[in-house]
This record gives sequence, C-alpha cells and structure tokens, in this order.
Amino acid sequence: MLSEQQTATIKATAPALEACGETLARDMYARMFKNNPEVKPYFNPAHQQSGRQQRALASAVCAYAQYVDNPAALADAVELIANKHVSLGILPEHYPIVGKNLLESIEAVMGDAATPEVLDAWAAAYAQLADIFIAREHTLYDAQQQRYGWTGLKPFVVARREPASDNILSLYLEPEDGAPLAAQRPGQYVAVHSTLPDGTTALRNYSLSNAPGTPYYRISVKREDAPSDAAPAGVFSHYAHDQLAVGDRVRLSPPCGEFTLAPVPQDGRALVLLAGGVGITPLLSMLHAALAAAPDRRVVLVQAVRNEGLRPFAAELATLVEAHPNFELHVRYSEDAPETVPAAAQASPGFIDDALMDAVVGDRPAEYYFCGPNPMLAHVCRMLDARDVGREHMHYEFFGPADSLAAA
Repeated sequence: MLSEQQTATIKATAPALEACGETLARDMYARMFKNNPEVKPYFNPAHQQSGRQQRALASAVCAYAQYVDNPAALADAVELIANKHVSLGILPEHYPIVGKNLLESIEAVMGDAATPEVLDAWAAAYAQLADIFIAREHTLYDAQQQRYGWTGLKPFVVARREPASDNILSLYLEPEDGAPLAAQRPGQYVAVHSTLPDGTTALRNYSLSNAPGTPYYRISVKREDAPSDAAPAGVFSHYAHDQLAVGDRVRLSPPCGEFTLAPVPQDGRALVLLAGGVGITPLLSMLHAALAAAPDRRVVLVQAVRNEGLRPFAAELATLVEAHPNFELHVRYSEDAPETVPAAAQASPGFIDDALMDAVVGDRPAEYYFCGPNPMLAHVCRMLDARDVGREHMHYEFFGPADSLAAA
C-alpha cells in the first residue's frame, strides 16, 4: 500500500514523465535488452522498430500514474495484459528485471528531478502493480492447467497447411503427444514459439480461427511485409509462409484472452460480427460457436476487405451460409469489388458505415463484436456510439503490443 506522500509524489511527477514518455520507454528497452538479453525473445522486433511498443509502455505509465490511488479502475487493462503475459510465459521473476531497468531509466531521463523521494515512490508504485499482475497471473495459470492440462509451452506438429487468401495461410496444429485438446473459448489466442533457420527464436500471439472442439488448433497467419526499408518484415510470418512445413514442430501456450463470446443473452438479441482483414480470425471461431449454440439466433457477419483475393475463408463462410438460414454474410470491398457477387453473400463497395448498418442491422437490438486494424476499431466505436449502442454491447479485440510496467 502506497503512503499518501508516495501517491502525491507519483501524481506530481506524472506530467514530467508523460512529456518524455517515449524517450523513457526507448531508454528502458535499450537498457533492459543490454542488461538482460534473456528477456528479448518476449518482444516483437517489428513493434520495437516501429515504436509501437514504446508508445504502449508510455501510455501505460501515464495511465497507471493517473489511477495509482485507485488501481481497480484499471481492471480491464490489467485483465488484457495479464492474459498476454500468461500466453508468453511471464513469471514472477521477470518483474524485478523490468522494475530495475525502469527505475534506472526514470533516473536517467529525469536527471536531477529524480530525487531519492521520487525514485522511492516509483519503486513502491511499481511493486504494487507487480503484485497485482503476479496474483492475477497465478490464477490464470491455475485455470489453464485445470482446463487445458498444461501451462507454458507444449510441442505441437504442423498437420496441414492451407491458404485462406492470397496473403493469409492457415496452419493446423496437433499436439505431438496425441493427447485430446480441450475446446478453446471462442475468440481466444495462443502464443506460438518457433526456432527459426538462423537459430533465433520467435514468440508470437495468434488468434485461434478453428471451431471450438476440433482435434486441432488452427492459426491463420498474414504475411507481414516491411512497411519501409527501415522497418523489418514479419519474421515469423515469412517463415510460416515460406518454410514451415507439414511435420515441423512448434510450441504453443494454452489458449488465452478475455475477448470471448458471451452466452446468448436472455433477450435473444442478434449477434453482429464486424471483421477487418485478418481480424476475422477470432470472429470466425465465435461464428462457429454461435451457430452451433443457438441455431435460431440471427447472426450477421460483415467482412471488410480490400478485394476478393485478400478475402480470407471465402469457401468456409459460403458453406456456413448454406448450412445456417439464420446466418447472413455481407462483404464490403474498399478497393476492387468483384464483377459477380461471391457465393452465398451480399456484397457492396466502400467501408463499414451507417448506410451499411442500416441495411444489415437497422434499429434491431444486437450484440457487436469487432476486430481489425486500429483505425477501423476507432471508427466502429464512434459509429456505434452515434447509433446509441451501449458500451456493454460492444466488444472488440486490439491487435498490437499490450504493454504494462510489468513486462512484455
């Protein structure tokens, strides 16, 4: 428990740290990777290169400082980050590493303003946050062991490779020991650990796109090309597309994540899924589960893509439309719409907008789940707010680095 003086010191120094937040984050990561290179595999180099990881940490520092006297207000963020930590195998012994380097960076960036009183307050604040995460993650690890039968990373074998679109590859992964798999909660993800040909390792999170209850886990990997000469291409995505073969071995965490499909509400309201590009992966698992659980519930999927070649799971979705009269599929093309409407779907050019929502949902009550690029998430949130959809009926998945003062 922080003292009143420590809390006051945190709040007083927060504006100064906010002003230099990204500088602080860059210094902390550089310092930690030099002092403790053993933690580097937990971090995505593309997020480091682009600055996304640094911005995420800076944002987390500011948010925690704002609510340091009321950490319960950050419960949603803690849940998201704790699930990410558990998927990556973050353990209690990792927290002192981050804490030590963070405090050294605060001292380096703040200079003379980093008095012993300031450093003591931030050390206490970090310890408080670490305790919150460690306790929550202990509970999550126990739950994983009970539901899935393992924690950490377990060997799986690539049983099948299958293109989902021109730029997305699905990998069907089966446990090497042949043990049966517990069904994931629809919407969850796994961490995939692989040794690359050059001997380095990659640890990445991917949503599970399979229907819960299959004898395999399926991840669907988009080939991530370099956005510029200065930024790296997706190391694991290129390896998966070009070299990872049937019979090869990877290791998986148990399924994690809080972006999961809720039970059918008592009022029977419709389910609306809004997918942008590869953001369809967790929603496809939800779609399978929803259609199996409530065959009479109206389900709408709006799939936003640039063109038909980049539309994943076209054949699978067509099969589901044919099999389930309560399921409606609408494809929205932002660049090149095909001359003929895709099988079993409605289609139109443009982006997800009010006119489309009027056409496919109208004013009927619905539960909304959406996933895709960050600009799409922000746009959909604003649009649904304007349509008076309560936040309790809006659920979305953020793709990117979820950072905290605790770890990756």
